[in-house]
Amino acid sequence: MGNYALLTGATKGIGLEMAKLLAARGIHLVLVARNEQELNEVKIELNTQYSVDIHCLAIDLSKDIPTSIIGTYITNHQLNVTILINNAGNGLYGYFDELSLDEQHQMIRLNIMAVVDLCHYFIPIFKQKKEPTYILNTGSTTAFQAIPTFALYAASKSFVHSFTRALYHELKATSTIAVTLLSPGATRTNFINRANLKHIEAKADKFSMDAVDVAKLGIDGMFAKKMEVITGAINQLNVFATRVVPRTIIEKSAFGIYAKKK
Repeated sequence: MGNYALLTGATKGIGLEMAKLLAARGIHLVLVARNEQELNEVKIELNTQYSVDIHCLAIDLSKDIPTSIIGTYITNHQLNVTILINNAGNGLYGYFDELSLDEQHQMIRLNIMAVVDLCHYFIPIFKQKKEPTYILNTGSTTAFQAIPTFALYAASKSFVHSFTRALYHELKATSTIAVTLLSPGATRTNFINRANLKHIEAKADKFSMDAVDVAKLGIDGMFAKKMEVITGAINQLNVFATRVVPRTIIEKSAFGIYAKKK
């Protein structure tokens, strides 16, 4: 029936725009997100515009082990998945010791363990395929510096950053699997509301990119087999600054931006 892309975090923001872009290319989809109703709404929306086969899996990646559920589903339906996009993620704002440890564990499972588990599951499968295969992991420009009051989120994205770039080199040398890291900065999605960062919304919006533009840069970069895509000139400049400005200055600046005034 053709090739499929498996996409996590597919119902909102960057993930939703990625789903649209892939469907426009005629690529069939396996969409993964927590909310079954929202998944079905996305499926209906895409099916009205594109002639692609769409499967929906309602999985909470912060709690469930994804590989057994997804693997069984793909095998049972004989889906030829050639693209893996690990896009799902969330953030928790606040002082580390004041945040719920259980919620922080869930964020680690979503932002880190789900990415690790799905890459570990699909890489051996992709190595057996004759056609090109792709892995795209969504990171963040927060990966380039420590961020007080957003400590664990930034650390989790640092993991994704390091892990994905390492996979790029490992797999470039041994297979035809292309691995790409998407590193967006501020993006107009619902992330700020979910992360309880409303106090920086006005400031962030001045430098934010639209989700569709970020998604297009990511998808185009993936098919171009780029190792990393940092979205936008401002974000590229900020990343460069983290390499030349002392870390303590960068971290104090980040703290000043993210911390609420008391």
